Amino acid sequence: MASAVLKVAVAGLSRCSALTLMRAHSTTAPLHQGLPGSLWKLGRLNHIAIAVPDMEKATALYRDVLGATVSDKVPLPEHGVYTVFVELGNTKLELLHPLGEKSPIAGFLQKNKSGGMHHICIEVDDIKAAIVDLKAKNIRTLSAEPRIGAHGKPVMFLHPKDCDGVLVELEEA
Repeated sequence: MASAVLKVAVAGLSRCSALTLMRAHSTTAPLHQGLPGSLWKLGRLNHIAIAVPDMEKATALYRDVLGATVSDKVPLPEHGVYTVFVELGNTKLELLHPLGEKSPIAGFLQKNKSGGMHHICIEVDDIKAAIVDLKAKNIRTLSAEPRIGAHGKPVMFLHPKDCDGVLVELEEA
């Protein structure tokens, strides 16, 4: 319906005005998005995680060279990682380094020697409802239940093969 209304509104405008109207229409999405009738809503990008082979070197890059505020290095043994968060104006970067031999980041770094983007984290308002709904839509999760993540909130990872090759972490807001 909205698309039909937009087409009618655009029909009498110049090409430039029509493009401006269409661009404004396509980028005005609410902060929390969800399907009509959905029991949960997708929120903002919380962070982008980057696996790094040398945590001190990576931390120095963001702190000393780029001037960002960085957190202390925190071990998360239940996830097999050390984390450092880099504060940005609109989101964060999470630097990940292996902790222990069974770390999932160790395997990632074996395949990607210089490191690289590991996952994205998106907030949801109700992680349990999101998991039930996504599983019903045949989206696989990497664990049976949510675990507590680096921010002390429940998280769940979605299988990258079901998310266009991207490892997606959902975090309850």
